[in-house]
Amino acid sequence: MIPRGSEEERHRILAEAVTAGAEFVDVEARAEFVPAILRARRGRGIVLSLHAYGTPATDLGERARAMRSTGAEVVKIAVDAARLSDMLPLLEIARDPQVRTSEGSSGHVLVAMGQPGVPSRLLAAHYGSKWTYAGDAIAPGQIPLARMLDEFRFRSVGPNTAIYGVVGNAGLHSKSPLMHNAAFGVAGLDAVYVPLRAADFDDFLTFADAMHVTGASVTIPFKLDALRAADGVDVLTEKVGAANTLYRIGDRWEARNTDVHGFLDPLDPIYPGSLEQARVAVMGGGGVARAVIVALVDRGARVTVHARRQEQAFEVAARCGAAAGAWPPPGGAWDMLVNCTPLGGPSARTESPLPGGPFTGTLVYDLTYGDEETPLLRDARAAGCLTLDGLPMLVAQAERQFEWWTGKRPPEGVMKAAVANRRGRELLVSG
Repeated sequence: MIPRGSEEERHRILAEAVTAGAEFVDVEARAEFVPAILRARRGRGIVLSLHAYGTPATDLGERARAMRSTGAEVVKIAVDAARLSDMLPLLEIARDPQVRTSEGSSGHVLVAMGQPGVPSRLLAAHYGSKWTYAGDAIAPGQIPLARMLDEFRFRSVGPNTAIYGVVGNAGLHSKSPLMHNAAFGVAGLDAVYVPLRAADFDDFLTFADAMHVTGASVTIPFKLDALRAADGVDVLTEKVGAANTLYRIGDRWEARNTDVHGFLDPLDPIYPGSLEQARVAVMGGGGVARAVIVALVDRGARVTVHARRQEQAFEVAARCGAAAGAWPPPGGAWDMLVNCTPLGGPSARTESPLPGGPFTGTLVYDLTYGDEETPLLRDARAAGCLTLDGLPMLVAQAERQFEWWTGKRPPEGVMKAAVANRRGRELLVSG
């Protein structure tokens, strides 16, 4: 009797699949019975697989060529990706003529596993893969099929599709792909927007150069890095000192900050025109906070910066024309409170930057967002304040990114509708 889980049992199961006429039979390249499986079909319908776990191998190209020489119809290579740039050896394999079939067609499937490797699945056409894999995290980095088809326009992506993405370290939590891909689709543009989870900003730049990424949204923690890496910056972005948008023009990166106007647009119905003498407490001192402070100061508001690190509050306040205050903001000192910290966001959903208040002002504007109300907004609303979360700002700044990248405004309401449909409710001020 053959023991379950043995190499003999695996050989038997795969040989039976070959005999039964399975369209493809996937066999690990290291298996001793590979020659027998290949002979049974003369390589047709055989997927020869290599799974390289851990530190990226330096000889993947050599291994791929050796696998191709066996006559297997499909060569499949899956690697671990701890960084975006860990996908680049796969790109070299895709471009290697010795890995293509004797007819010169693509005869490979290339996949990078893990969150940084998600683009290899969504951009399978750029890697020349015959197919890719979907699933509800059955393997590291897999995405459900419905999401791949609906949110990431998988069937519309070809080898010449322009690549855009969101650079950060939050994985698949961002709603930006949902908005931009919906707008690309309605506008009839051959473009796709994917998550780019980078280990550091140099990791993104290396990947972007190799993949010819056209444009990128930049989020925590890379907005200052994006400004430093840019070859060209407009006056507003220079004033903010942080960039949330990059656009490749030739071999140069241009940087912009759409957070400034994105932050102000949702406020217009509440504070039309000037914010003259409005007292605003801004919580946080990162890239988003800088954009918010510049926007408010330009509108005439009296802004105080409150950061958990007092030296950061003083630094940002001095740069942006505001005052620095203690952490947390005291009651009675503000008319509008703006949360620019990540507390309440996807990785800290149950936390509030101001637990219990006091909420003595008119409006609390929380730039984090999710499918449910944040603890900060829930407490503020219970205290009688108007509340506004970060999704309207996200939509407004994304619309400006799209316009800069494509030269045209996104179709009216398509980004808002994409987020609202996924979220299950409209984006409204409440109170």
